[in-house]
Amino acid sequence: MNPTDNPPQIIGIVGTGVMGRGIAQILAEAGARVLLLDSQPEAATRAIATLGDTWRKLAARGKLPESDVDTLVGRLADAGSPDGLAGADIVIEAIIERLDAKQALFRDLEQVVGDNTILATNTSSLPVTAIAAGCRLPQRVAGLHFFNPVPLMRIVEIIGGVRTSPDTVARLQRLIARTRHAAVVVQDTPGFLINHAGRGYNTEALRALGEGVASHEDIDRILREQVRFSGGGFRLGPFELLDVTGLDVSQPVMESIYRQFFDEPRFRPSVIGAQRASGGLLGRKSGEGFYRYDAEGRKVESTTSVRGEPTPAPSIPVFIDDEGDTSDLAALVTRLGGRLVGTLTESAEGGLVLIAPLGEDASGVAARRGLPAERTVAIDTLFDPGASSCARRVLMSTIATTPATLAAAVALFGADGTPVSTLRDSTGFIAQRVIAMVVSVATEIAQQRIASPGDIDLAVRAGLGYPVGPLTMGDEIGPARILQILGAIHARTGDPRYRPGLWLRRRAELGLSLRHED
Repeated sequence: MNPTDNPPQIIGIVGTGVMGRGIAQILAEAGARVLLLDSQPEAATRAIATLGDTWRKLAARGKLPESDVDTLVGRLADAGSPDGLAGADIVIEAIIERLDAKQALFRDLEQVVGDNTILATNTSSLPVTAIAAGCRLPQRVAGLHFFNPVPLMRIVEIIGGVRTSPDTVARLQRLIARTRHAAVVVQDTPGFLINHAGRGYNTEALRALGEGVASHEDIDRILREQVRFSGGGFRLGPFELLDVTGLDVSQPVMESIYRQFFDEPRFRPSVIGAQRASGGLLGRKSGEGFYRYDAEGRKVESTTSVRGEPTPAPSIPVFIDDEGDTSDLAALVTRLGGRLVGTLTESAEGGLVLIAPLGEDASGVAARRGLPAERTVAIDTLFDPGASSCARRVLMSTIATTPATLAAAVALFGADGTPVSTLRDSTGFIAQRVIAMVVSVATEIAQQRIASPGDIDLAVRAGLGYPVGPLTMGDEIGPARILQILGAIHARTGDPRYRPGLWLRRRAELGLSLRHED
């Protein structure tokens, strides 16, 4: 029997910080013997003690049989020195995120371990191919990227470098299969899969903020409350998420992925993030980011929008332009107390002209359709604003819309107590442009064969906490609608950031799912 056919039994972990301890915990729970090594004196011993405390707390809460605690602790040992890892089937490094340090460690380990031992890196941003470049046997080097906190984030990226052997990837798959974590196989590209796919949500929200479309609070409200997929909505708005992660972590990742992809416009970061990071406004960890936090890390100002009481709206005349996504608007306007009229002339006296663009801005639609811009207001219909599940409606003015017209529109669409957000003119509102970019990035990942469509959805949903995977998002909205949104934004702005990719375009044209493989 080939020795590589046996499931790995002895795992070495170098680096006993939060990540190293988390990896050790799940592997010991999966039955492996785990050898811990750290450059700091007594660090491995302290890590074993900490994990013992963790298991005892789990047992006290009924999450683990008390009889298992000693067994689990018994599976951990201090390797003492690199020589102590000589018998390991796999060694996983979780040390400082520096290429030279990881290369030096692997060169040293190659002097100790056998030729069948896999050397795995937990890097989140460095190329696996580059880490392996200095090794005698680069085919046994791979990425094994866990997420923090490891026991709770049950997704692992297995990254094959250019010279990584299929056997190495297969052995790592067998290792992760013994845990309660799911594994996805990913190509060695900047950001791998999950950090790469995450570029759409935060960077596009920062872009909208930089354009002055809305405040960060309102952008968060819209993406938490307006967005509704079959799996629900986003648990955190993009700025809440940046505060939780910390700009000292998020901003370098945004800049690194952008540069590593040779300034690909889809990943262009924002000056806002760089400015706030340089000013120490890192988020919850520093007490202030986009929001302020108390000593316990709780947000000082609440951004929760309270649902209002239904109030009768003035029965203003409403003319609905028949272009765009307007099929259900007449019923909604009537239900809320608006008075529908059939011509622009009938709405001339204090009336409202309602449009529902996909990807276009309100001013552009008004100009192209010959509508009176001072009386025109756009409503976002990406998610049905008349549905019983609607928790927020979003309106957008042209640059000429009068305050009185906008106020009348807000009163009308909030007449049933549903909160209403208003935006300055923007191509694609907020939800349209952010969701379209999330889907766009995911389709490019699929097109580049970085991972399979199924693994893209699985990993992103598990790793980023999205309600559904990004390709499923595109399918639920409709690939043709996503294509229309991106195409309209691209045409209006001329920014290649929004150019639709071929994976999306071809499937939209043929009426196929974005998860359809070719």
